[in-house]
Amino acid sequence: MRKRKIGILTFSDGRKFAHDLQYKMNKGFQDKLAKTLKATGEVECVAGEIIWTPELARSEAKKLAAAGVEATILNFAIWAFPHLPAIATEFAPGPFLCLSNVNPQAPGLVAMLAAAGSLNQIGVLHGRVSGDVEDPKVLKQVMAFLRAASAVNRLRGKTYGLFGGRSMGMYTAVPALDQWRREFGVDIEHIDQWEIVRRSETIEQERVTRARKWLEKHCGQVAYDGKALTPETLERQIRSYHAVRELIEEWDLDFVGIKGQPELTNSFCTMDLTEAFLNDPYDWEGPHEPIVCATEADSDGALTMEIFKEIAGTPVLFADVRHYDAEGGFWDMVNSGQHATYFAGRSFDPKVNLPKVKLLPEIFYFPAGGAAVHHIAAPGEVTLGRLTRKNGKYWMAIAPAEFLAFPEKKALAKAQATTGEWPHAFTKLRVPPERFIATYSSNHTHGVYGDYVEELKWVCKILGMEAEVYV
Repeated sequence: MRKRKIGILTFSDGRKFAHDLQYKMNKGFQDKLAKTLKATGEVECVAGEIIWTPELARSEAKKLAAAGVEATILNFAIWAFPHLPAIATEFAPGPFLCLSNVNPQAPGLVAMLAAAGSLNQIGVLHGRVSGDVEDPKVLKQVMAFLRAASAVNRLRGKTYGLFGGRSMGMYTAVPALDQWRREFGVDIEHIDQWEIVRRSETIEQERVTRARKWLEKHCGQVAYDGKALTPETLERQIRSYHAVRELIEEWDLDFVGIKGQPELTNSFCTMDLTEAFLNDPYDWEGPHEPIVCATEADSDGALTMEIFKEIAGTPVLFADVRHYDAEGGFWDMVNSGQHATYFAGRSFDPKVNLPKVKLLPEIFYFPAGGAAVHHIAAPGEVTLGRLTRKNGKYWMAIAPAEFLAFPEKKALAKAQATTGEWPHAFTKLRVPPERFIATYSSNHTHGVYGDYVEELKWVCKILGMEAEVYV
């Protein structure tokens, strides 16, 4: 994942003698901030000159804009005149984080609060953090804001490729072009599913054969049954994957959704393999950046996944909220073959994940046949979430959770209680099932490993939408 380009503007006393006397100390705090952020491995810093005049506030902010920064830290270590950051925010790229360093020798916190109050009065959205940035707790707060801010900015100008239209009558999967463009800065390109069928016939047989043999070698099992799953139907799925990859490149698409049901699943093949390996960080031809792909053309799901990807830099889960196991107190999150194989071993290395993956014959819902990409998600802390709409207004459900691990025999038995052929994520939420069912507004959920609750809350604040955290 490319690094987040973050601007730093450090403010000073507007009296030259006071600015000069404290310059070295002030610059030292800026350098420490830049060094600490760089050490995360996620951030590229663009730091300006120390600002003590209105002209510097304008010129240094313009430099950040020219450099293409994705968020700006307004840095306070000493007393600084609060009109200076107010001027700078007219030109520097937002969102803005006001950061007060721990410096008892000078009233940096006073300066930050005076500046933040000014920004409130003029209507500039901003975050606030106070403390030593080398303190892990403080750095976590700073990074939560920066991940969210850069994720929102990275949505602007993206193109979502929508293959097909509404699947099986789902209102929650259908986007509004003007609303996406207005609220998220995302364009939507509509592409007929026939392009996948037509283009798949042009993929070279040698390339397809090589892919099939790679899957047969590295997957834990390829369970050909001579009916739904044969070498021919598997190769059709491989062709479909390459067809979609070519269309993504030609149309310059950033993330996609594929209708699939019922046309492709009835008469061509399932898109399970395509969806899994698009979302993966690799395929049979080597590593690639994960490309968010939502099945059933669930566009709000795809948008949620794209936000997760930009925050976490990892593949993102797509699953049905399928079944609550009352005896075990967990949810079985399942959806066809949509889960990236990354979740089988939580690794960017296919050699770790694929031995845990089985390609199994598709079930009766999909008469065209093909492979379901079966595996059980590796255990660990996760954050689930979902963008959805109420009366046309977006809000986000955020659910901190845990993927559970069971002994293999028990896990397979639990999987068979729903649809054993599909991938599963056994999920422990922190809320009673009654509350979740009563208020959650989609049949799908999405998520990544790790704790990103604060990041998602900031995404919602920046985008001006409500968030409900299920804790």
